[in-house]
Amino acid sequence: MKIDFKTAMHRLQSAEDVLILAHANPDGDTLGAAYALLLALQDLGKRAKVVCADGVPERYRFLYVEPQDDFEEKYIVSVDVADRALLGKAVEESYGDRVDLSIDHHGTNRLFAKESYVEPDAASACEVVYLLLLSMNVHITKDIADRLYTGVSTDTGCFCYSNVTPRTFRIAADLMERGADAAGINVKMFETKKPGFLQLEQMVLQGMELYENGRISVLTISRAMLDKTGCKDEEIDAIVALSRQIEGVVIGITCKEKADGSWKVSVRTHEGADASRLCALFGGGGHKRAAGCSFDCSRDEAVRALLSAAPSFLP
Repeated sequence: MKIDFKTAMHRLQSAEDVLILAHANPDGDTLGAAYALLLALQDLGKRAKVVCADGVPERYRFLYVEPQDDFEEKYIVSVDVADRALLGKAVEESYGDRVDLSIDHHGTNRLFAKESYVEPDAASACEVVYLLLLSMNVHITKDIADRLYTGVSTDTGCFCYSNVTPRTFRIAADLMERGADAAGINVKMFETKKPGFLQLEQMVLQGMELYENGRISVLTISRAMLDKTGCKDEEIDAIVALSRQIEGVVIGITCKEKADGSWKVSVRTHEGADASRLCALFGGGGHKRAAGCSFDCSRDEAVRALLSAAPSFLP
């Protein structure tokens, strides 16, 4: 059931012993929102903990907060999770049907929680959490500001994506005034690459395929590439953005092979093409400019299916 902003705020204010769920294959937004909310609830005298199926990747370790005393959760909140399946199998089995409140910014949210507050016009889940914390009169410390800024920055491509609004910049500015290390976070997230990552980036671009007169690009990241370069799954998200950076490309498709041999597909689009509608055809979802889906088949079969549908979404 959808609820309004004020109800979501009251739910958080009254909640006790809160379990916060981030999505699997975590990014800066889900982790930033989760740990900012954890710190805020602790500052309000509540007990809170974060669970993520895949743990916290190395590049996001600075967001991690050491857990306090363990406790039996009484209230469960998910952040930046549009579908219970995105929690990861183990977490979904344990908590998927027990989520009390979903805080999200995906218009494709499947309303799997008992109550959902979804703001699809927000550039990130951290924007939504920021607004909720302000309304709760939480003192946004530097530690909270760093985590919220990380989510805002990473989910907007360092403020380059079309999801950025004037409010996004105002929130970022306020977080900087509250102590967020914007420059340091931006360097860590966008300007620091390991040698293995540069090698992987080169391999992926060499294998790039173009279709529909250069308006659709397809990039492939195989397990063999990851093994050869020593890159981890959580390090490759930055490559996805390359798919739509080629002049003339409107729809960028990146196929990433998972450890079990299935394929995770990330779609990035420019104005006029809706990534979420394309991915929805294959059981996925997301935003107009960034969405994803999965395929339990070969890479070639997945690409053929995508290319049979993608041209109809070209402007």
